Amino acid sequence: MKRSVRFPAPAALRRLPDRFPVSTDLLRRLAYASIIANVAIVVTGGAVRLTRSGLGCPTWPRCTDASYVATPEMGINGAIEFGNRLLTFVVGLIALATVLAVLAQPKRRRGLLGLSLAVFLGIPAQAVIGGITVLTNLNPWVVGLHFLASMVVIAAAYALWKRVGEPDGPTVVVVPAPLRALAVLTTVVSAAVLVIGTWVTGSGPHAGDQGAARNGLNPEAISQVHADGVFLLIGLSVALVFAFRAVGAAGAARAALVLVAVELGQGVIGFVQYFTHLPAVLVGAHMLGSCLVLLATLSVLWATRERRPAPAGERPAPAAEPVTAAA
Repeated sequence: MKRSVRFPAPAALRRLPDRFPVSTDLLRRLAYASIIANVAIVVTGGAVRLTRSGLGCPTWPRCTDASYVATPEMGINGAIEFGNRLLTFVVGLIALATVLAVLAQPKRRRGLLGLSLAVFLGIPAQAVIGGITVLTNLNPWVVGLHFLASMVVIAAAYALWKRVGEPDGPTVVVVPAPLRALAVLTTVVSAAVLVIGTWVTGSGPHAGDQGAARNGLNPEAISQVHADGVFLLIGLSVALVFAFRAVGAAGAARAALVLVAVELGQGVIGFVQYFTHLPAVLVGAHMLGSCLVLLATLSVLWATRERRPAPAGERPAPAAEPVTAAA
């Protein structure tokens, strides 16, 4: 039989809003910084792979069996790989500062603590997956999971950033239900394109190290599947632009237009890199573009709904959220 046990928040956390109150503007800046930092670590992670530094530190969590840091004997590859590991701590500190800023809000906002914790806890989880990639000698499927985990953290950071700017109140869909469904479908297709993109990467030449294995998929065939998914995504996005304009949803139409522009730019990079035999610089730009496509897709999804102020007389959210555990 289960029973709920409620634990009061620690006294230090309860006093945080009184001693160190944090403004909504500062919290929003921290959430935005978290998005940028997580995109940056995707790009630097790509640099590790593209410079064949994936095993620059040949083990994990140590850099070598005898040292936690790179040594001069490991050369530039060791420095690049260890530098990317150090950046994880910077991203984690920003995420931790965001959690503390949420706790220091004079009035606790619904959903902010959960989202900030999701971003913060995603950092060590991502580090563990990164360690597994090293311990498995850069298995391409694990490397792909490492990238996709970053996409999940970026999505959570974006949701937090948007939520900070919203009031506490009911969420209302501002477009007809079929268009909301089309936006959700576009988001699903966008996610599928990202997943298939990792398969393309796992079949190609940029393994991250000379001895790393490939996933065994035919590069031309899987690249065609990826391109087909991109064409579908662009078609859906263009349809959203016209559909939103038809119903007078100007904000959603603008967001969809930005998405189409980002997709076209990403598509151009993808085609050029394919026909120029995957130069490292363009592959890195394509990884950055993947992050931008994700963010632009989420922007469209957010533009189809809005959170309105709570009705007058509704009880405010409690200042401290107790922790509930099942015994």
